[in-house]
Amino acid sequence: MSNYKTVFFTLGILQIILGIFMLIPVIVQFIYSEIDSSFFGASVVTVIFGTLFFLSNLDHDKKLNLQQAFLLTALSWLSIAIFGSLPFVFSGNEFSFTNAFFESMSGITTTGSTIISNLESMPKGILLWRAILQWLGGIGIIIMAITLMPIMNVGGMQLFKISNNDSSEKILPKSKEIALRLIYIYSGLTALCAISYKILGMNIFDSLTHSMTTIATGGFSNYNQSIGFFDSISIEISAMIFIILGSLPFIAYIKFLSGNKKIFFSDIQIKTFLKIIIFSIVILSIYLNLSNSDQINLRSIFFNVISVLTGTGYVNAQYDDWGSFPIVLFLGLMFIGGCAGSTTCGIKIFRIQILYSFISNQLKKIIYPKGIFVLKYNQSPVDNKFIASIISFIYMYLVIFFVITALLSLTGLDFITSISGAATSISNVGPGLGNIIGPNGNFSSLPDISKWILTLGMILGRLELFAILVLFLPSFWRN
Repeated sequence: MSNYKTVFFTLGILQIILGIFMLIPVIVQFIYSEIDSSFFGASVVTVIFGTLFFLSNLDHDKKLNLQQAFLLTALSWLSIAIFGSLPFVFSGNEFSFTNAFFESMSGITTTGSTIISNLESMPKGILLWRAILQWLGGIGIIIMAITLMPIMNVGGMQLFKISNNDSSEKILPKSKEIALRLIYIYSGLTALCAISYKILGMNIFDSLTHSMTTIATGGFSNYNQSIGFFDSISIEISAMIFIILGSLPFIAYIKFLSGNKKIFFSDIQIKTFLKIIIFSIVILSIYLNLSNSDQINLRSIFFNVISVLTGTGYVNAQYDDWGSFPIVLFLGLMFIGGCAGSTTCGIKIFRIQILYSFISNQLKKIIYPKGIFVLKYNQSPVDNKFIASIISFIYMYLVIFFVITALLSLTGLDFITSISGAATSISNVGPGLGNIIGPNGNFSSLPDISKWILTLGMILGRLELFAILVLFLPSFWRN
């Protein structure tokens, strides 16, 4: 295992950082007189394991090749989910390991599905830890999507390389500066969101936790009614603004701060993202106007379209009661997701754009057999390697979705719960559809086997499928 010393050294650092973050809820426990040993004990265990990994691999070569990058990506998220579940296990709220791991994986992958049936009765420390997990997951996926995945050639993400240096031996040194900038931007947006929530009526604790899960587009709330609990138009408008800000490519923020002041108006992915939001709101409004005037509520339509498309999962209405068409529309939005290089989930806008352009070019070639058509994205040519990567990603995405749906149905779940559960896990959305896991439901009543299947879907969707699937190829482990 000497070839993987850099992997385990990095895992040790990540676990130590996670253990330090576990001490933050201890402060809240003191403030709200909810003192117990759950977070302190979990922190000690996590830091000890992290220190062992760290010290036993000090002689690593400080390089990370492509094979090691895939392994580190998978093990990082898995180990954080495992150790992140310890505060739930050690708490006095009788979390089974299955439920604790489900909640932790849902948090770190910013999915937002929960097994907690009565959030209002949960200790403040647990509620804060759920928000911290999503906040860490949000910044983690941004850094990974911009620094690691383009070099790993996962699902066409190589279109977003941050430099022309393709040397996989220099993945870590190359990423440090860009990662620091991303953390500053991410933290700044979180602070602005928290301040806006506080000004608009939330208490300090709610504004802090909801700001973390808003920017992370994770959707964990402290209340069963989610954002709908506050029944505030101003809070919902603020949430929509910051959800959209968290759904934009964070590399665009860096370009903006570097002098490209027109990036948010010129980026084709951002423009398409906003067009999908507007189109979905208009088409849903027309449908509800024609079908049932009692259901027309522009406030709910705006909020839930944005929340579902970005995979945030906040709700302010029981939208699965709106009829069959909204259900189909929301399922479609779950699959689309937001922009690459953001905290959002799903197939991603850029893949939909390139697939559309590819199909359009194929049709043109049928009409004009001798014509030459060059596929471009953001004015840059896209070669066949990228196109093949994107098509294979979308194909595998749909295949895995149907496999998860079938497996969930085999565990005894009904059709709506199975299909929406599969969609919400692989797309990291949060709530599903139906009476069980719908907008105001939760996943607590599902069989344990169903929860493990959904957990697998969460990590597959969050890590762009291939970052996990490649580990099961025998050829991957050959030097």
